[in-house]
Amino acid sequence: MVNDGFRLFPEQATAHAAQVDALYLFLTLVSTFFTVLIAGLIVYFAIKYRRGNRKVDRTLSHGHGMAMEISWIVIPGLICLIIFGWSASLYFSAFRAPAGAISIQVVAKQWMWKFQHPNGGREINTLHVPMGQAVELTMISEDVIHSLFVPAFRVKHDVLPGSYSRLWFNANKTGEFHLFCTEYCGTDHSRMIGKVVVMQPAEYEAWLSGGKVNESPAVAGKRLFEELRCATCHTPGQGQPVLTCPPLTNVYGHEVQLTTGSKVMADEDYLRESILRPRAKVVAGFQPLMPTYEGQVDEEQLMQLLVYIKSLSTNPSAQ
Repeated sequence: MVNDGFRLFPEQATAHAAQVDALYLFLTLVSTFFTVLIAGLIVYFAIKYRRGNRKVDRTLSHGHGMAMEISWIVIPGLICLIIFGWSASLYFSAFRAPAGAISIQVVAKQWMWKFQHPNGGREINTLHVPMGQAVELTMISEDVIHSLFVPAFRVKHDVLPGSYSRLWFNANKTGEFHLFCTEYCGTDHSRMIGKVVVMQPAEYEAWLSGGKVNESPAVAGKRLFEELRCATCHTPGQGQPVLTCPPLTNVYGHEVQLTTGSKVMADEDYLRESILRPRAKVVAGFQPLMPTYEGQVDEEQLMQLLVYIKSLSTNPSAQ
């Protein structure tokens, strides 16, 4: 059931959520302790050393409280190091999906969330996922900045136009959970909501196979690759005795030498830029002959092309 009733905190539906809440509780307790301590000392000294109180010694002391100064430096320093280490560990675990995670493509636009599963199944504003399996979302916006937030999972990430972002989660509880956009994106921002439906693995497989299945992103990308005649220049034996554009086999996840002498990692953002603005980074040994496809393909088609290009690579190093 979708988080009905009042809750001080959203329910925890991932192990990550429990870890985030533990860190939050620690920060709250530390802040409360020092707030009460400092406020209490201020009130105590204000009363003790108030004007007219002749019972206190106001003689100027030239002593040096070394122990107090060391304590005031060391103790907060250790607490800050604990907070830094703890939060950094949570941050890295939250943004590094484990191997074998289910990859789902996400396109945000005013005012909806569009999801595509590995088998080609599509959903709008509802995302079905299996319990106990890591799910990685590769996200991009078709218009303005959005932000995907699932409170029960304690995951949130901005979704930007022109750049891919990722988040992952592993739900440990079945049910329906709210999904929000938390970046103001226009007049109907408040209506850009959805839900994540977590199912038992067997139920998820049944749902996935029983729904309307379209082409998988890789198959759709290959078809689009051929329709746009990309193979003519990028694939050996396609009417060109010599390739006029860089080959795409094993390009994803590897460094590419540019005409400027620099190198760049061929990740999703580089490939996307090369499709839309091919003259921005020209590969060494090739001329800037490729036309731009900006305005000819939308974000969903770009994702499909990228999935297909990634399928041509083995053991890519980019994640």
